[in-house]
Amino acid sequence: MFSTTELADKLYRNKTLGKEELVRLINCDEETGEYLRSLAEKTRIENYGHDIYIRGLIEFSNYCCRDCLYCGIRRSNRLCERYRLSLDDIIECCDEGYRLGFRTFVLQGGEDPYFTDERMGEIISKIKSRYPDCALTLSLGEKSRESYQRFFDLGADRYLLRHETADAEHYKKLHPQEQTLENRMRCLRYLKEIGYQVGCGIMVGSPFQTAENIADDLLFMKSFNPQMIGIGPFIHHNQTPFADKPDGTLELTLRLLSIIRLMLPKVLLPATTALATIHPRGRELGILAGANVVMPNLSPVSVRKKYQLYDNKVCTGEESAQCRTCLEHRINSIGCRIVTDRGDSKNI
Repeated sequence: MFSTTELADKLYRNKTLGKEELVRLINCDEETGEYLRSLAEKTRIENYGHDIYIRGLIEFSNYCCRDCLYCGIRRSNRLCERYRLSLDDIIECCDEGYRLGFRTFVLQGGEDPYFTDERMGEIISKIKSRYPDCALTLSLGEKSRESYQRFFDLGADRYLLRHETADAEHYKKLHPQEQTLENRMRCLRYLKEIGYQVGCGIMVGSPFQTAENIADDLLFMKSFNPQMIGIGPFIHHNQTPFADKPDGTLELTLRLLSIIRLMLPKVLLPATTALATIHPRGRELGILAGANVVMPNLSPVSVRKKYQLYDNKVCTGEESAQCRTCLEHRINSIGCRIVTDRGDSKNI
């Protein structure tokens, strides 16, 4: 039987492993974890050098018609203070972001029925006409194929939709009955068929998750071959049914970032806000484990604390310029540099 170190080498060479081998790597010791990290950093540098791409995140609505059991903005949370940004608010965020060097904007919101296809179309058209040199990423949840097509035709470039888990039974434990893994996967297929640069991903350490679940997720990611993968630790929210569930760990999140980098060397892989929330140097550690994207918040400071998917979210009080400057210093401190181009995946 291969040692876990030998499995890491095999993954580096072959870009894939069997399910049982992946489970062993997921459960490996600290020494193998560090070896995985070194291979992942080497792979990131081979494909992207020391460049770290920056995305401007605009959280434009915390209304949501979904009721995911883990989420602080779920429709059943009556204590959530709701807000929506206007078109002018969103454009103002983009104006500020462009001035600060952002060339990708990420529009993220709950599944808010107020933002019809017509309203979203107006927002997309305005951003793309004002900033034709910028990429526009949407993260709006599950839509019809027709909606996805409309947004793409108007200029949206990328779409983030975490699959959350590749196991249907696990999916049922995280969502109400009306939400299904089948539909989530259908949406991801639509997005890819239409021509988006697509992102999927999971919460690390989500309630009821096993190492076998994670191995299935990794194998799904490998077969789906997305341009982006977003993973971050599960962090509980005190106003959800999972308020008493343990959070995901830094160690496992970093290990999975490394494994994903080795499986999909060209993927765009963010060091997420959730990672920065569970450790003061989470973003830096994520980059050293293989990540190559950071997504600071461009939303108005007045609403940032209201977009609370989980407790204790970081960077809710800084102005965009402060956050951008601070982040640049942090990235430079680990031998990397922020670059301000669109940062398209090399896997397209």
